[in-house]
Amino acid sequence: MKYFFLSEGWEVGRVWEFGGLWNEVSWRRKPQIERLNIAIVEQGESLWLYQVEDAVLMVEVKPTTQETGLTIGQVVLKRLITAEKAMLQLSEADAIANKLPQ
Repeated sequence: MKYFFLSEGWEVGRVWEFGGLWNEVSWRRKPQIERLNIAIVEQGESLWLYQVEDAVLMVEVKPTTQETGLTIGQVVLKRLITAEKAMLQLSEADAIANKLPQ
């Protein structure tokens, strides 16, 4: 499994695997992406930990709402992290939050 942190108010868009964009017809399913019920808090912002399957290479993320003054339309996360790196970031965080996913 691979992991990434994503700010509250952002969602997953397109997903890439080794052959290109994830094709639900070829794979016969959606990619396995799950928000876990733990987050780190940095500067008052919750960054939720997500888990993705190993076949996922990159993930596009984008804001769920168009906030005033937000100029970022989308971001592609190219470096997903290992479980060890996720645990390290959790252990070094100033604060931890948890909430059951909705």
